[in-house]
Amino acid sequence: MTTHPRHELDEIIHAPVRLSIMAALAVSQRADFRFLRDTIEVSDSLLSKHILTLEEAGYVRVEKTFVGKRARTWLSLTERGRAAFDAYTDVLRRITEGIPHA
Repeated sequence: MTTHPRHELDEIIHAPVRLSIMAALAVSQRADFRFLRDTIEVSDSLLSKHILTLEEAGYVRVEKTFVGKRARTWLSLTERGRAAFDAYTDVLRRITEGIPHA
């Protein structure tokens, strides 16, 4: 018996803001917190909340640095995060293209 591929969607990534974070980070080495916030159009607090969830899952790496006296937060996908995002997009592709589970 086969099940629909939607059952394979990663619930951690599936939230729209977290999906947007993962997608933005998937196409870059790393991104600055402010750039990411402005790109996906969310508040600082909402972005921080979702980054924490992704970081706790081991999907996102958070680096805090200083440029002069200003703190900067850099975000990047971990290997685990990149693999999870690739698997997630593969499931979406199977759903949207109607490809049965192989």
